[in-house]
Amino acid sequence: MPVSVKEIELWRKELNNQPGTLAAALEPFAKAGADLQIVMGYRYPGEPAKAAVELYRIDGKKATRAAIEAGLSASAISAVLVEGDNRPGLGYDIAKAIADAGINLDFLVAQVIGRMFSAVIGFETAAGKLSAIPLIKKAAATKK
Repeated sequence: MPVSVKEIELWRKELNNQPGTLAAALEPFAKAGADLQIVMGYRYPGEPAKAAVELYRIDGKKATRAAIEAGLSASAISAVLVEGDNRPGLGYDIAKAIADAGINLDFLVAQVIGRMFSAVIGFETAAGKLSAIPLIKKAAATKK
């Protein structure tokens, strides 16, 4: 499977960093039968009382209603979802292409499951995201 790069809209909520807040944020989605593709939960570095959850794929009436019920809203973070066949060095090639273009990231979360690569990349600006998309596709298409 070739690598695909898709613009995505993350939904986000700030949380208190305490046991159960992530589960409480996810409960409306479970009750609605919403099938989330990405869940990122994390504590703010240097701020032990603050945390956040970011989710993707919020589409359709049930998922949108669950997101609103959970107190999430569409995030202003410009992000893409990268998916496809993994190969050694793929993450480096993508990061290097973005860096060489002078584009700054907000975050990158990547994983490999079996032979498949998946990454969510957040960009400092929307312009950076748009500039990075063809660079990511080119870097991913390069055979080593």
